[in-house]
Amino acid sequence: FHLGNGARLERINDFINRHIAFENDIDIWRQSDYWATPLEMFSKGAGDCEDYSIAKYLSLRALNIPADKLRLVYVKARIGGAQSNVTQAHMVVAYYPAPDAEPLILDNLLTTILPASERPDLIPVFSFNASSVWIGNTVRSGAERLTRWQDLLTRARNEGFRY
Repeated sequence: FHLGNGARLERINDFINRHIAFENDIDIWRQSDYWATPLEMFSKGAGDCEDYSIAKYLSLRALNIPADKLRLVYVKARIGGAQSNVTQAHMVVAYYPAPDAEPLILDNLLTTILPASERPDLIPVFSFNASSVWIGNTVRSGAERLTRWQDLLTRARNEGFRY
């Protein structure tokens, strides 16, 4: 049977948020920053925000959500709400229903999928997918410059993922 994109987003977001425990890379991988493939993350049953986001991105691609509708977004998350001055680096997935549409945000901190305008606690820094890097809405470069991302994509491809 066929699920619409909205249902696919909700099911993937809910599944990963429910089945993965949040832990820091230093505790899982004994490294300060490691981007795990979905198989690596599920083998540990734990991950950090990058791991949640990568798993959601690759899972949605596996469900034939077009790459041009998805971006991983580095944000500064205001801890304690939109008025807080305390921020932490964080990653989420943005889904663009149309090229100029407001994106929907898939997150592990706030598990309800909401439009970006309803997430004032998130301050975007830059975004990327398998082909490009954006600052704001402007393409700045190809994603080949993100070496950690390229390493992750190579390992994911070796595990059978297509993106």
